[in-house]
Amino acid sequence: MNNMKVIIIEDEKYAAERLEKMIQEINPEIQIIAKLVSVQDSILWLKKNTADLILLDIQLSDGISFSIFDELIIKTPIIFTTAYDQYAIKAFELNSISYLLKPIRKEYLAESIKKYENLKSAFNIDFESLLAGIQGKIIEYKKRFLIQIGDKLKKIETSDIAYFYAFDKNIFIRTFNNKDCASDYTLDALESVLNPEIFFRINRKYIVNMQAISEMIAYSRGRVKLNLKPPANEELDTIVSIDRASNFKKWMNQ
Repeated sequence: MNNMKVIIIEDEKYAAERLEKMIQEINPEIQIIAKLVSVQDSILWLKKNTADLILLDIQLSDGISFSIFDELIIKTPIIFTTAYDQYAIKAFELNSISYLLKPIRKEYLAESIKKYENLKSAFNIDFESLLAGIQGKIIEYKKRFLIQIGDKLKKIETSDIAYFYAFDKNIFIRTFNNKDCASDYTLDALESVLNPEIFFRINRKYIVNMQAISEMIAYSRGRVKLNLKPPANEELDTIVSIDRASNFKKWMNQ
C-alpha cells in the first residue's frame, strides 16, 4: 500500500523514535505525518486531521489513551502499543488491528501493518464502513458547520454547500448562493466527516457536492472536466485527477 499515512501517539521520545525507525525499515513509503505525546494533543489533532493508521500507546503522560474515544468518534484502525497486557480486552472493543507489548519487535509490527493492508485490500471498501458494520454502528455525517466571520458566528447547513476548495494554503466553503467563507478543516479531514454519497474529492483542491455539478466533459487521459454551479475561480482546477477518475465515474453511476 503506497503512501500510507500513520500517526504515532507515544509519550516516551525514545519509544516514538524507535517506532518511526522500524516503520521506515518495514516500508520507506509509509508517511509518519504526526507524533503526539498526550491525550489532549491527540484529541486536538484528530479533530482536524485524519490518518490511515494510528499507533497508540495506552498509558500517556496525562492519562489513559482510551479517554480519547470518550471525546471523539475514531474510525481509524489502531495498533495499540503498551508495556501492560491488562488492557487487551478493552483495546479489542475499539478499532484494534493488533495489540503489541513493549519492547515491540519489528517482525510483530510488520505483521500488524501487513494485517491492516490485507484487510483494506481484501474488502476493497472504506475501512470506516467496515468497522461500522462490525461494531453495529451507523456512521453519522456532518450536518452543519459553525463558521466565524469577524466576531460573529454563522451556521451553514452542509446541504447548502456546493463545494470546498483550497486556495493560498487555506480551505474555503462556497455555498450554492455563491457565498464564500473560510473553514478550519483540512480537505483530508473533511473527507472523513462528509457523506460520500453526496460529496466527492475530485483532486487535491476540491471536494464537490454532486448537486453542484452542472456539466461533465471528457478530458485527456481518462479524466473528467467539471463545470460547477456556482462557477469555480479557476476553470482548470475542477478537472478530476487521473487517480480519482475511475472512482468518480463509479460514484456518478451508482
